[in-house]
Amino acid sequence: MIGGLGGGGISGVGGVGSVGGYGEHGVWQRRLASLRNLDWTLILAVLALSVIGALLVRAATFQLLTEQGKDPEGFLKRHILNLVIGFVLGGVVTVLDYRLLRAYVPILYGLACVGLVLVLTPLGSTINGSHSWIVLGGGFQIQPSEFAKVGLVVLLAMLLGEPRDGEVGPGQRDVLLALGLAGVPAVLIMLQPDLGTTLVFAAVVLGMLAVSGVQKRWLAGLTGGAVIAGFSVWFFGLLKDYQLARFTAFLDPSADPRGAGYNAQQARIAIGSGGVTGKGLFNGEQTGGHFVPEQQTDFIFTVAGEELGFLGAAVIILLLSLVLWRGLRIATQAADLFGTLVATGVVCWLAFQTFENVGMTLGIMPITGLPLPFVSYGGSATFANMIALGLLQAVHVRRRPFD
Repeated sequence: MIGGLGGGGISGVGGVGSVGGYGEHGVWQRRLASLRNLDWTLILAVLALSVIGALLVRAATFQLLTEQGKDPEGFLKRHILNLVIGFVLGGVVTVLDYRLLRAYVPILYGLACVGLVLVLTPLGSTINGSHSWIVLGGGFQIQPSEFAKVGLVVLLAMLLGEPRDGEVGPGQRDVLLALGLAGVPAVLIMLQPDLGTTLVFAAVVLGMLAVSGVQKRWLAGLTGGAVIAGFSVWFFGLLKDYQLARFTAFLDPSADPRGAGYNAQQARIAIGSGGVTGKGLFNGEQTGGHFVPEQQTDFIFTVAGEELGFLGAAVIILLLSLVLWRGLRIATQAADLFGTLVATGVVCWLAFQTFENVGMTLGIMPITGLPLPFVSYGGSATFANMIALGLLQAVHVRRRPFD
């Protein structure tokens, strides 16, 4: 029984408490012991991606910072600090019992929405055409939409992971409530505007609905509605000028090679110039010449393509695929539907973001401001990714009903 209270501790959660003779000390002893059951393959894959990412961040920024008379290792130092903080956050989430998140979902959801609202006030700042940031000073800034991804995953898991009596999957009321609550942060993100994160939201919602056992008519209706909405946005000119230019460049890269199509064209040149084995780490001419903007964040895969070549880029994709595979494995082995949905939501989030980021550098997807998970430089994105890793581990170590 989850949530039952014993005489001297929690007797239901994790199957420990005074009834089992553990007490409060026993609860933490059991939790620490459960860390031996961590998915170390997943951890090592993320560590490898983080190390590769740190090297690529250094390669993308060293020459530029040197020319500007700044600390040439500045970005690298901040990135390593962000990684350390991120791993600590992920570790904290791992130790916590993910099943207790149900009680805190309203708080997490509320904080996510408050952060997204604050971005739209004078406290928000515009960076690269998107009004998605809150500048804290001292070179630090926060992007609430990244943490909103975490809030969305746990919210949908709570709403869709507890079917009512006599129902195999979530009923109509549950689906409508989930869609309505998910729509609030999605609209706030669209107002920034941040099309990339909105698409991540859509992928997470569809993926979690499919796994929850919802009737297929809901999936068909939502897919059809998304197509109609996308066409309407295009037809009625609701996109910002820079967003429209990006789509135009995606459909015809040669239309504006010095304008909207510049990033995509230079990205393909950088990747193609690397050949099979690359030009060597820190030796990329395209990277060193700053031909591709934002190479430490959105376009970091171009650094890998040029300096590490096809083989190095393939290693990154294989490591990311390993992360996704382990996430799917965790979802299938979860102790309950709530855990399955949490893991599914994380996998959908990371999978879509990976495909979009790599795809836009190769010219098969339009350019959006989505970083490459566990590789790109970032603060909020790194923290959110590591929290997602912690959620996967929390579900994994408690994959048996009484862990």
